[in-house]
Amino acid sequence: MSVDLATVKRVARLARIAVTEEEAQRMTGELNGILGFVEQLSEVDVTGVEPMTSVTPMAMKKRVDAVTDGDKADDVVANAPNSDRNFFLVPKVVE
Repeated sequence: MSVDLATVKRVARLARIAVTEEEAQRMTGELNGILGFVEQLSEVDVTGVEPMTSVTPMAMKKRVDAVTDGDKADDVVANAPNSDRNFFLVPKVVE
């Protein structure tokens, strides 16, 4: 796959990027180089290679999904200037 000048200009317009004629010419070569590298990657044999998220194996840290605290609504609103049924009362700010 190769990119031509019209495609570069169209992508720049869709991305709302101002590109001069010289920049578009340069980008055409750069994008073709990138696409050539990606095509080289498709030639690599990856059969039997596990997908990975890091270059070093690591285990994800997990915690037990258990409720360890709660039912403290009275304690939460204890220092509130005004509260009603465990809700904070604040002055009205919108009329």
